[in-house]
Amino acid sequence: MIDRGQTPRALTRAFAAAEAPALVAVPAAMVALAAAGVPATAGLTLACALLAVCLVMASFEASRPALRQLMPTAVLAAVAAAGRVLFSPLPDVKPVSAIAIVAGATLGRRSGFVVGALAALLSNVFFGQGPWTPWQMYAWGLVGYVGGVLAERGAQERPAVLYGWGFASGIVYGLILNGYHVLGYVQPLTWPAVLAACAASLPLDVVHGASTVAFLAAIRGVWGRAIRRVVAKYDL
Repeated sequence: MIDRGQTPRALTRAFAAAEAPALVAVPAAMVALAAAGVPATAGLTLACALLAVCLVMASFEASRPALRQLMPTAVLAAVAAAGRVLFSPLPDVKPVSAIAIVAGATLGRRSGFVVGALAALLSNVFFGQGPWTPWQMYAWGLVGYVGGVLAERGAQERPAVLYGWGFASGIVYGLILNGYHVLGYVQPLTWPAVLAACAASLPLDVVHGASTVAFLAAIRGVWGRAIRRVVAKYDL
């Protein structure tokens, strides 16, 4: 006879175990399918990105977060989306990555992913939805998720680690979006074409990373302390 009380816990463990492989599978699929010359690489990798986003979102839901945990996650996602819109006149100067990292470091890796992913989805109501939206959700969600993983391994006591990831996240985000672009729109797909696309975006990716470090320096301490007080007060 099935113990219904055990099923949610088993489901939560299954989702948690699948999170990292699903996130890693996306760039792995991009490289493997492109190298193999599969004609439907763009569509297949988009499906991988969507599945990864849905799986981590489902994992967050399966963990049954209380309303007191959902509220700060939702608020940070809304603030990140608004910040992206506010800074839209400045190319690649966006607070989304920094806010997602802070969310992951203080509320947990799944919350960091949700904040980054929802910020992309919500802000694209202003910028426009399209096939790039799942990729932005995946990329910014990954930024917050890794921020949470680093915090679980003691990065809160080593701010340089979070700042280092903040800078690297701009490069990682750029590589993911460049991958979406070249797989979907560059024909024929050759290594020179891929390298040219990456080289063209590198200055903007560096600006993205540097601005993320600046935003982290501005908000990590104050926001982090405020969020940790909420976490401690409500035993999140």
